[in-house]
Amino acid sequence: MAVATLASRAAGFVRLVVLASALGLGSRLLDGYNVANTLPNAVYELVVGGAMASVVVPLLARAALSEPDHGVIYAQRLLSLMVYGLGAVTVVAMFSAPWLVEAYTPGFSADQRDLAVVLSRFFLPQILFYGVSATAGAVLNIRGRFAAPMWAPLVNSLIVIAVGLTYLLIGGATGTGSLTTAHLLLLGIGTTAGVFAQMALVVGALARSGFTLRPRLDPRGIGIRRIARLGGWVLVSVIAAQILVAVATRAASVSGPGGISTYQNALAVFQMPFAVIALSVMTAVLPRLSRNAARRDLHLITEDLSRAVRLAVVALAPVAAAMLVLGPQIATLMYAHGRSSAPAIALLGAVVAAFGVALVPFTGYMILQRGFYALQDTRTPALITAAVSAVGVAGCLTATWLLPRADIVIAIPLAYAAAYTVGLLAAAITLRRRLGRIDGHRLLRTHARVAIAAGTAGLIAAFAAHFLTPVVNPLITFAAAGLAGAVAYVAVAQLVRLTELRQLATTALSGVRPH
Repeated sequence: MAVATLASRAAGFVRLVVLASALGLGSRLLDGYNVANTLPNAVYELVVGGAMASVVVPLLARAALSEPDHGVIYAQRLLSLMVYGLGAVTVVAMFSAPWLVEAYTPGFSADQRDLAVVLSRFFLPQILFYGVSATAGAVLNIRGRFAAPMWAPLVNSLIVIAVGLTYLLIGGATGTGSLTTAHLLLLGIGTTAGVFAQMALVVGALARSGFTLRPRLDPRGIGIRRIARLGGWVLVSVIAAQILVAVATRAASVSGPGGISTYQNALAVFQMPFAVIALSVMTAVLPRLSRNAARRDLHLITEDLSRAVRLAVVALAPVAAAMLVLGPQIATLMYAHGRSSAPAIALLGAVVAAFGVALVPFTGYMILQRGFYALQDTRTPALITAAVSAVGVAGCLTATWLLPRADIVIAIPLAYAAAYTVGLLAAAITLRRRLGRIDGHRLLRTHARVAIAAGTAGLIAAFAAHFLTPVVNPLITFAAAGLAGAVAYVAVAQLVRLTELRQLATTALSGVRPH
């Protein structure tokens, strides 16, 4: 299943690159498309997405164990509720499309906003498709079938990649004024077809598993009040996170044409190493962490969290340094294709570099949040998330008020970095009070050694890039500078006795989970 997850994430990233090439990074069209495609995800997360893993899945598991039919009727009622409820939400969202677009795009021109509204009405049915897909996937997981939910997002991405390549091959417009009806239908229907195919694959797999797809008109017995009560603090976290995304998107729209796409694509670059590296560490540690939390073994909980943070930071600090000093090369390699403009690529490189500052505090913050969830505490992480959002929102608004328009989008990652640093400190202080200790001396010692090793590696990579950029192509520059930095990181890590690097290498090579 790890292969499916990695393949889906890689395809999702390729999808962004293809769309940027086809619609033109820096164009008003790509900004409008991206805003419209953000809306169904935002609405879905606000309505049900945040509660799916933390509330709905446990309730399905309990029904499967406690009810005579192994929870089949309960699952049928839950699926039916999703169809009816999210169908109604979708209709309301489509009617409200102009106001939803306006909330994210104060910097859009009138024609750009009109285009985003039209595209959003093609995209908003995805709310229903995402909900049904997630619920059907949860039922499959409870029944011990994991393949379809893991591979389905890959199908979605492949369809949208095909749409983007088709649009590029037929010479689709990059300006809002020259967009034809055929171009609009290709983008609108094609993108939503990807999400529909994702849903169809999961629902089809559920039907083949022997589950009867039967609508239930009576929602009684689902426990709607219980779902609402258990998901209350999760909803606070989701709302806080979505507010930060909305304010950041608004700030990016004010930054000028291409601002939103630059922000979103840089964010995707930022999230990729975290998804591949940090989530692997967290997935390995979480079962043991949960067992120790169930036994109330505070010492082992502290050891698990400390180990996870240290290993993740050792792995991601050189990546953060690479983003910081090689942001322009990364942007050029990934996005300088098709119709993307040179100024937009240069701006993207600066934003990628700025996101490098946020990677380490974000990783530590996310891992410590898992400590609260292992302790079955959803209230504290929700409040910390609200504080993180408040700091990030303040940073984005300050950038909008004080900086030149072109620089606003570069300041957004710095606002994220400040916000995640506050979240990391708040989580660490709170957990220290809860657990009695947080292994602070060892965490500080590891971070200091990592800073020396990653800082040295970053300087060497920066010097290599400076001298190679004028004479060789970006691929060779990135490869040579990256290799020089990697060698320097390992060498300095040995000198400062960064033992976690050896532990990380042993874990990766042997397949042994951290413990």
